[in-house]
Amino acid sequence: MISYLRGTLAALEEDKVIIDVGGVGYGVYMSGSSMGRLPSVGSEVKLHTYLNVKEDAMQLYGFLSRDDLSVFKLLIGVNGIGPKGGLGVLSALSPDDLRFAVLANDVKAICAAPGIGKKTAEKLILELRDKLELSDALEHIASASDVSGGTETYGQVQGEAVQALVALGYGSTEALRAVKKVEVGEAMEAEDVLKLALKYMSL
Repeated sequence: MISYLRGTLAALEEDKVIIDVGGVGYGVYMSGSSMGRLPSVGSEVKLHTYLNVKEDAMQLYGFLSRDDLSVFKLLIGVNGIGPKGGLGVLSALSPDDLRFAVLANDVKAICAAPGIGKKTAEKLILELRDKLELSDALEHIASASDVSGGTETYGQVQGEAVQALVALGYGSTEALRAVKKVEVGEAMEAEDVLKLALKYMSL
């Protein structure tokens, strides 16, 4: 019904914001991480929104990007995760961090979200693995890094570097995040990527 709101950020509350659109104030629930990236009160903002209709209330949930909104919709499609739970996950993990956690089967990282226990985290990973197209995750990272070499080679090299970091005792999500930061050249091997990634692990 309401795809987005564009208006003035009128106020910040504990778990929601008030957006003034043509003299009408809309209360929009947001994740803590998204609220932290908002401009100052009085600035113009655009929020992509999801309208949740219940028997006794209609609630708007807002997101700074369409990607955030898309991931939120996938989250609330998981049995046991409602809108507030979805916001909780996105407060603890960015969409990319969530993709990495699901790709790495990192239950612990997802359990960092408030109200998400081990069983729910395992269910989330199982149900979102295909929906998030995680089989293409490495290719997407390669494209974002403007890698000159072939994607297949890049993905293989990166994957080997991640596996090596995990073997050294690092968490899967942490390893994926560090390897993502490495600019991989065409002639680089997994050992080269590993050495560079280790520098990011200590930051």
